[in-house]
Amino acid sequence: MAVKTINTETLRKMFLAGAANLEAKKEFINELNVFPVPDGDTGTNMTLTIMSAAKEVQSLDQPDMVYMAKAISSGSLRGARGNSGVILSQLLRGFTKEIREHAEIDAIVLAKACDRATATAYKAVMKPKEGTILTVAKGVSQKAAELAETTEDLEVFIPEVLKYAEEVLAETPEMLPVLKEAGVVDSGGQGLVEVLRGAYDAFLGKEVDYSAIQESAGTKMVKPGEQAQADIKFGYCTEFIIMTETPFTDQNETEFKAYLESIGDSIVCVADEDIVKVHVHTNDPGLAIQKALTFGQLSRMKIDNMREEHQEKLIRDAEKVAAQQAQEAAAKKKKEPRKSVGFIAVSIGDGMNDIFRELGVDYIIEGGQTMNPSTDDMLNAIDEVNADHIFILPNNKNIILAANQAQTLTKDKDIIVIPTKTVPQGITAVISFMPEADVDTNIEGMQEAIKNVKTGQVTYAVRDTHIDDKEIHEGDIMGIGDQGILSVGQSVEETTKDMLAQLVDEDSELISLYYGQDVQDEAAEEFAKDVEVLYPDVDVDVHKGGQPIYYYVLSVE
Repeated sequence: MAVKTINTETLRKMFLAGAANLEAKKEFINELNVFPVPDGDTGTNMTLTIMSAAKEVQSLDQPDMVYMAKAISSGSLRGARGNSGVILSQLLRGFTKEIREHAEIDAIVLAKACDRATATAYKAVMKPKEGTILTVAKGVSQKAAELAETTEDLEVFIPEVLKYAEEVLAETPEMLPVLKEAGVVDSGGQGLVEVLRGAYDAFLGKEVDYSAIQESAGTKMVKPGEQAQADIKFGYCTEFIIMTETPFTDQNETEFKAYLESIGDSIVCVADEDIVKVHVHTNDPGLAIQKALTFGQLSRMKIDNMREEHQEKLIRDAEKVAAQQAQEAAAKKKKEPRKSVGFIAVSIGDGMNDIFRELGVDYIIEGGQTMNPSTDDMLNAIDEVNADHIFILPNNKNIILAANQAQTLTKDKDIIVIPTKTVPQGITAVISFMPEADVDTNIEGMQEAIKNVKTGQVTYAVRDTHIDDKEIHEGDIMGIGDQGILSVGQSVEETTKDMLAQLVDEDSELISLYYGQDVQDEAAEEFAKDVEVLYPDVDVDVHKGGQPIYYYVLSVE
């Protein structure tokens, strides 16, 4: 019998299953990133984005379509991280705008929703590029529109759309040479396909593991100190599945449960045909595992140290108290008269943070490289800065879209996003600010100033790849410029010098070196002297940036 509509509860399961599947595949998606840098990656950014929405959806009690659409849209918009996360949030935003007025969704509504999702996402990107997640989304909407004219049966419609999405994804290397050179498909497109695959599994009624979403959603709040009184008798939460090699009889189940009770508590032992799901709190997980192995092979093994989690909880409780005190201080600050202009900067190390503060930046959002801040992080920062006009310096090309999204969501303050792609550009932008000039003049001046900054970043490769006509192996040192990888070598210093040779020209006046947390002060000073010898006509400044991942971040002006 044909399935012609999807109700709210089914759509809820499909969305949560899509989120869960994306979370399960995030490391695989991360591995598809073309640049082999140890940065915040596509899979991680997309997962954090959709999990923000999944938490809101899970918290709804018997929602109707309007409330669920709002939860998906709002949760993903505020949780969006990185370009891929922002684009995913825009796809979800467009999709939910179309479905919210329908109690049930048929093929025609689905097709319209896919089309609106694609249009919304394309509109959010200033220069859409084919061969990306946008192309896969466009393929989905085109196939959905075509099928909506020929079938009402969603059991035909959905798998055909998914199949075509996979075909478009497979073609992305032919659209983007950099993908073809690296031998991968687009990571964002892969992420979207994983969401669709998970949703289709739920549509078919397959059992889906939602534990990742439940863990992400958190647990019941406990007052500080309340847990300190708890006595954790058994320290290890142990879970696994037994894939039985012989029938697991009722007697086997009774005896196994009795054994588990002799070594622990919180016993769960559920048998279903040829698999047995086991959960036990014990002080010796090995005993439970050894006994289980007598029945068959083990899968999905998970052991958590609950005493360690208990200590971490106490630390988190203390941090909550500190955060509350900080909020009270911020509320006090908000009572002060609002100033005309304020600054928010994304930064990546203690030294960099100090430089921005010394330059007058009001609020620092940390984690620009290794963990892209979300739109919600931006909104929280905006809320903290008591100014009429607020300049945001993303300082990373993967954060600009999230900043733009925060700008559109802010109604009571004038938000200006200066599209700085690196920290040195952000520093130059702040230095270029003229307090006596009006906002429009400063926007023009800051944007012009960052055009004169050439940036380089030195880090290590996390995987083998071939890109920018360079053969790169895991562990190699890479010098990355504004347009791509400029140098590859075995030495941090020599690779940095090689990159500088491609950045410095006859018009260069200043080289600024910001050394990371893995570079010693003395080594950085000695390296700066070497650079001064190489470029005697150029001023060389050296600063302790303290950034993770990147040995040196540098600029040439």
